[in-house]
Amino acid sequence: MKVVVAGGGSVGRFTAEQLVAAGHDVVVVENDRAVVRNYGKEEEAKGVRWHLGDACDVEVLRAAGAAEAEVVAAVTGDDEDNLVVSLLAKQEFGAPRVIARVNNPKNHWMFNEMWGIDIAVSTPHLITSLVQEAVSVGNFVKLMDFKGGKAELAEVTLAEASPACDKTLKELKFPRSATVVA
Repeated sequence: MKVVVAGGGSVGRFTAEQLVAAGHDVVVVENDRAVVRNYGKEEEAKGVRWHLGDACDVEVLRAAGAAEAEVVAAVTGDDEDNLVVSLLAKQEFGAPRVIARVNNPKNHWMFNEMWGIDIAVSTPHLITSLVQEAVSVGNFVKLMDFKGGKAELAEVTLAEASPACDKTLKELKFPRSATVVA
């Protein structure tokens, strides 16, 4: 799968390394020449390709291969940049999947389909969900929103006395709109 990652900071580098290790074709777009110089050669030896430029510039994204990408991940440390990259990826290049990092949780409400974002990832929201999960038993914990809040990924932990215990998934009644994943 071809992936363009906007942002060559620690999140972008880690994401790119993991994707390349899984066999994907990854290009990191970074506008800081020092970052590209410091990490580019080391990362390229691992199979990560680097492109120097501002990912908010449509021509830079085009040169990085956004038109052919199956996924564009906007993971810079700046929410405005991530919104612009996401919108360009979806509107200009028709990227099938756009994932954006939310840095400031107060901005999470903007990271939706109107900005071309399929999945918004907010570290504070994920941590909160995981803490809630750690202290709850027999509860429903929302982990992540998709499609601008129209869908969500949640985890359900059953209490020992739950009537759903010891039943197969087939025996349980789920809403028609629910999809069970493991």
